[in-house]
Amino acid sequence: MSDDTAETPSFGRALFTPRERAILSNEADVKDNYRYKVESVARRRVDLLEDDLEMLRENHPELLEEIREFVCEDDRDGDR
Repeated sequence: MSDDTAETPSFGRALFTPRERAILSNEADVKDNYRYKVESVARRRVDLLEDDLEMLRENHPELLEEIREFVCEDDRDGDR
């Protein structure tokens, strides 16, 4: 992550907390049931993201474009 402020509690998070990132990246040793729960929460957040993106499309297309450029750039580079 390029900006240290993104890790501070006052800033919040994007999709995942640091603990969820560790679990989803298999860096945390947790029971399978808990891993499935975290995966389920992640899927629900992705579904909610769809609503947020629609709101941005209608109200802040420039911000949506910034998000699109970031996501698509990383996808093309094979970084994620």
